[in-house]
Formats: sequence, C-alpha cells, structure tokens
Amino acid sequence: MATVVACVNLKGGVGKTAIAVNFAAYCGSQGLKTLLVDLDSQTNATFCCITVDEWQKHAVEKGTVADLLGARGHTSAEGGTKDIQTVIRKKVFKNVDLIPSHLDLITVDLDLSSAVAREFKLKKALKSVLEKYEIIVCDCPPNLTIPTQNAIACSDHYVVPVSPDFLSGIGVGLLLSRVGELCDDLEHEIELAGIIVSRVGRPAYHRDEVITGLRTKFKGKVFTSKIKERVAVSEAAAKNIPIYSAGDAQAASEFTAMSRELLSRIGV
Repeated sequence: MATVVACVNLKGGVGKTAIAVNFAAYCGSQGLKTLLVDLDSQTNATFCCITVDEWQKHAVEKGTVADLLGARGHTSAEGGTKDIQTVIRKKVFKNVDLIPSHLDLITVDLDLSSAVAREFKLKKALKSVLEKYEIIVCDCPPNLTIPTQNAIACSDHYVVPVSPDFLSGIGVGLLLSRVGELCDDLEHEIELAGIIVSRVGRPAYHRDEVITGLRTKFKGKVFTSKIKERVAVSEAAAKNIPIYSAGDAQAASEFTAMSRELLSRIGV
C-alpha cells in the first residue's frame, strides 16, 4: 500500500513544487513506483514533467485531477466521469506517473460548495491504485482550499517547505494549527514529516533569525538538509526533466539529501 505525502504551505514562492517534483523523481530513480499528483490550478508541477502541448492533448482526451475532484462538473453528456486509470499520465520520469492539474481547479470550491464528502474525492479516486504505488506525492496550492483539503485527507504525512524570509517564517505555526483543526474535523490522522528550508540564498529579511527561530520552535521537525536558490532548478523545470538530469551536481546533491531525509522521516 502506498505511503502518501502532501507538500503544503499557505504561501507561494517557497519551492514547494520543486521539492514535490524532484522528491518524486528521486523516489522513482531508487526503484520506488511513484505517483505525482498536481493539485495546484497553476499546473506548475505538471509543466515540470510534460510540455504544454502534451498537457493540452492529455487534458482533452484523458482528463486531469479536475475530473477526479468534479471541478466545473467535469462529466460527459451521459453524466459519466473520467476514471483515474485514464487520467494518469504514465512514465513522465523513471518509475514516476503523473496526475496532471487543470486551470478549472480555480473554481473548484464553488463547484463543490454543496457536494457531499467533498474533502474525500481524491481519496476515493486513489483507492483503486494505492496498491500499484509505493509513494504518492501531492503538490498542493498555496492555500487550504478544497484541493489541499483533499490532499491532506488522503495523506499519511505532510511536509512544509519554507523560504527563510520573515513572512514565510511567521506563517508556519498557523499552518500547522489549521492542518490539525482540519484533521480533527475530518477524523483523519496525519503526521508532520518535517519543515524543509528552501530557496536559501535569495534576498530575505532576517534570514538567519528565521532559520534559528524555526529550529528552536519546532525542534526535531526542521530538516538538516537545505535547498539553495539555483537557476538549474527552473531550467530543469523548463526542460521537463528532474534536477538530477540538469547537469548541476550541487543542486542534485541538495535534492538527493533532502529526499533521503524525507524518506527516512516517513519510514520508507
């Protein structure tokens, strides 16, 4: 049965997608059958794996995560919905499959405003493929709307990427509290795998104080490994390849260390 990990933060620009995509790629490179689920309407994780043209063709012919969640009433004229086996895009990286996202997720909270068990739609969809994967990685939007709630409701663990700047640092406690409240309401248990300090090196106000404060307040929860701000990360995304194929040994080493630590923290 797959171990499911959600990558969550209420703030954008913290390296969340890069961590989700490259963690999935690392798992695949180690022989772990992996599924990457893009739940962000911006579709950044999707475009890290496939081209825009490939995405457009797949979205029309096979569907996306929007079909699984029911955004904009994604059904056929007969009222049928896309099956998850159809929606999954196979082998975007070695041993890594993808459930691509769609812009229609922008309105999903309105679309599902009166839906029953709307937080469990992804969990229900994944049920039939859980035994086919060892790791499932959910890349969430920078909020706690329906897509993120669905990711949390089906995950065993969650990880919080944090950029070492003042605004990112002060939001961590609020995020952990909100996730706890949501899980209480859903009667779902989830474990914080840890906090990853990411995008180190870009201009940041009170950077050192933020990192020290995080390690002090959340003892044992902040990863030892850190991800630095590197051009190679965005270049790899533009080429639809993982960082390990981008030719930057230092960047690959950082993501490898992070991925190994995350696997250890979730017991895989």
